[in-house]
Amino acid sequence: MAVRTVVVCEAQVPFVRGGAEYHVRELVNQLRAQGYDAELVSIPFKWYPKEEILAHAAAWRLIDLAESNGQPVDLAIGSKFPSYFVRHPNKVAWLIHQYRAAYDLCGTPYSDFDFIESDVGLRDTLMRLDREMLSECRRLFSNARNTADRLRKYTGLEAEPLYHPPRLADRLRPGPYGDYVLSVGRIEAVKRVDLLVQAMGHVDRPVRLVVAGDGTARPAVERLAEEAGVADRVDFLGTIDDEALIELYAGALAVAYAPFDEDYGYVTLEAFLARKPVITAVDSGGPLEFVIDDVNGRICEARPDGVAVAINDLAADRRRAARLGDAGHDRARQVTWDGVVEKLVVG
Repeated sequence: MAVRTVVVCEAQVPFVRGGAEYHVRELVNQLRAQGYDAELVSIPFKWYPKEEILAHAAAWRLIDLAESNGQPVDLAIGSKFPSYFVRHPNKVAWLIHQYRAAYDLCGTPYSDFDFIESDVGLRDTLMRLDREMLSECRRLFSNARNTADRLRKYTGLEAEPLYHPPRLADRLRPGPYGDYVLSVGRIEAVKRVDLLVQAMGHVDRPVRLVVAGDGTARPAVERLAEEAGVADRVDFLGTIDDEALIELYAGALAVAYAPFDEDYGYVTLEAFLARKPVITAVDSGGPLEFVIDDVNGRICEARPDGVAVAINDLAADRRRAARLGDAGHDRARQVTWDGVVEKLVVG
């Protein structure tokens, strides 16, 4: 069947913009650029209290997108949980992530799910429904190998990793290797900005940490900076516009990005496209699909002193930072949109 009309499905948390939100919007742009009549379909998502999760999943299941305004819709592309619950005879999933709090994060400080009877029951239900809904898809893709591995582990389903460039790919540029390390993204517990703040207490070079982003954990991380005695060396900028972010990438010494078991992480590729080395951790997941220690970045233990060593080393040798950044750029420019839309639409 020749595909002309495509809907991209998004579970949207109101007032939140992150990698997943940029992902689906850029996909719509790319589809339109290649001649498809594409539309973004969003339904609000709320994950608390836990009893709300199934209701929000059911909302997607009630939606039939086989046609709109009397015209057939040829293809529906699901993204993160629970958008792929939507009903459509020709459904594809480009999985950003499942509901991780009930999966790999269960029982960790990053989840409100634990191994207690009530949580186990809900968790089992979510896994069963995920298997059923994703099994309906004609094709399954993921945004990274880490996401595909997690899907296989918990559902037994196979997905093909399909990488794509970050939103700012065409606008990022290199600049001097300055006197700050940059952190970009939402300030949430799983992103571990607190680890970077604690590391500053062990950094003995004249380097600051600049944090661009906002989130529910920001007040706690700001308090931590005060308590650790590094508040004068950490700048919390909040949400900033694209031009300001591009400038920050250009002037950074390096980009510190050490989340816990990230799915993909635009930040890694954005840093590389600005020719900046990336400091990440051994358990950061997705970034490890791109970062090679002492080739295009530094991989350290997820401890403040480990991160600090990496920062100190780069601050002491900016030529080394430049060499790593150049290697990162060579890696990142291999990731393009070429073939991504064709894979999703044609298979």
